[in-house]
Amino acid sequence: MSITQQHLLDTYRAVRLGEVAPPPPGTHDWQVVREWRDHHRFRAVVAGRPARGRIRQALGRWLHVRPRST
Repeated sequence: MSITQQHLLDTYRAVRLGEVAPPPPGTHDWQVVREWRDHHRFRAVVAGRPARGRIRQALGRWLHVRPRST
């Protein structure tokens, strides 16, 4: 059963039972992504790591050319 079919079935059941219809699929996707990002930032701060720019900072350290001592 696809997501659309499940949504239509849930909507039909809600109408038959006099309940509020469920939101369409994908309605809260961006909210979930924001909450996931905020959770990971929070975990980084609690662990003592910077909350933003960690990948760019790591790449900068990795790509930084150090002069060779001769």
